[in-house]
Amino acid sequence: MILEAAMLQVKKGLESEFETAFADASSIIANMKGYIEHELQRCMEDEGKYLLLVRWQTLEDHTIGFRQSAEYEDWKKLLHHFYDPFPTVEHFKSVYIGK
Repeated sequence: MILEAAMLQVKKGLESEFETAFADASSIIANMKGYIEHELQRCMEDEGKYLLLVRWQTLEDHTIGFRQSAEYEDWKKLLHHFYDPFPTVEHFKSVYIGK
């Protein structure tokens, strides 16, 4: 399993609209091959800042299966106009999980 992480900076005043659009877009990603789960967190200290975490079975499920799909074009149309600057997406592999 890999973890996709993206820090999203949403344009000022569009936070509520973004959250609604994200809820609509969630069904797109949730139906992709290799998708496990995702969550969106709102920063408490910095207005308009969000953290998107998506768990995929493999890196290729995200970078090829999702990013090169027709569904990704729909995702982009719903969400990409909210970001300034455009987010950097990084992928992580688990090293340690504590309880």
